[in-house]
Amino acid sequence: MQGIAILGSTGTIGVNTLDVVSRNPGQFRVVALSARSNVARMAEQCEVWRPALAAMADPNAAERLAAQLRLSAPEVQVIGGPDAAESVACHPAAAQVMAGIVGAAGLLPTLAAARAGKRVLLANKEALVMSGALFMQAVHAHDVELLPIDSEHNAIFQCMPPPGTDRALAQIRKVLLTGSGGPFRTRAPDSLHGVTPDEACAHPNWVMGRKISVDSATMMNKGLEVIEACWLFGIGVDEVQVVVHPQSVIHSMVEYVDGSVLAELGHPDMRTPIAHALAWPERAESGVGSLDFFSLGQLQFEAPDFARFPCLRLCIEAARAGGDASTILNAANEVAVESFLNGNLRFPHIARVVEQGLEAACTTAPSTIEAVLAVDALARERAREHVGALARAPA
Repeated sequence: MQGIAILGSTGTIGVNTLDVVSRNPGQFRVVALSARSNVARMAEQCEVWRPALAAMADPNAAERLAAQLRLSAPEVQVIGGPDAAESVACHPAAAQVMAGIVGAAGLLPTLAAARAGKRVLLANKEALVMSGALFMQAVHAHDVELLPIDSEHNAIFQCMPPPGTDRALAQIRKVLLTGSGGPFRTRAPDSLHGVTPDEACAHPNWVMGRKISVDSATMMNKGLEVIEACWLFGIGVDEVQVVVHPQSVIHSMVEYVDGSVLAELGHPDMRTPIAHALAWPERAESGVGSLDFFSLGQLQFEAPDFARFPCLRLCIEAARAGGDASTILNAANEVAVESFLNGNLRFPHIARVVEQGLEAACTTAPSTIEAVLAVDALARERAREHVGALARAPA
């Protein structure tokens, strides 16, 4: 059985990963789990899966978890603190690591998995958005198998020539990255001023965490995926075309130089890409049902509206700018989304905070992870100042 460690086991990706593992008995063994502070769910997972190690980023949560498991699962070692997830990522019994921590918090543990030579199942797009060149250097230096978990990138991976194929990139004309358009695809931009967090999180097709749901509503998520695709597949931003596809049936496409377009289709269920990556190059049961083509009806495709989705435009501009722009973009967005979810920022102002942050971008890329983190910290500080100024502005 292959040992697997899961970073962010109590979140959407982690829960779906464990569901897939449960459907393939005898193939995978859960050896280590990490989470931030959800003691109740982590305790349940530890009692079912009996990992060797459980890590909580919140030290107080780790103490509570250890006390709860003392009787129900005493063999599970519990550790806590901001660096605890890195121990999970490097666990010697883990052959592959599911990188499912959302946001910048996932960068260091995901990088630790790469440096440890693990097969990395990448659901944390921020590792590439924040530090693409440095992360890919670690991947190549340690001969790491890097498999994408985002449904779009996993679809592209499946439609690409097999890894190692001669002149693979020369055969490709462009990558078509699909996105649903989220809950506000047909809303007029001037009607979004009073949008509530619950409205923004009501995605029409996918079940996701609240931060990613807001990113989908602004299409920031799609813009981050553009940046991620460039690093994952070694292509330029102008070779990536975003296609709004409301039904979320086609998860992405690859167009070849002969005019052929290969697409990956399926239900909007994260268990499909998770199962694909877990078992690659084989296939495994995911629990996802078959598509009924006779009931699909019409499939729609639209060009993205940058007036409605300025965050998508900002991501493309950041990708073209290079330097530290994408690190700043991600940091400012995380601060803005958190402020929106806490009721301290209006929905349209998310893009404004990001745009203001990008004014400080420079063309020199950070040369170390420490430099990336310094850029990230400064960008967050400035973003909080921008949020404060917008909160004080007249409605």
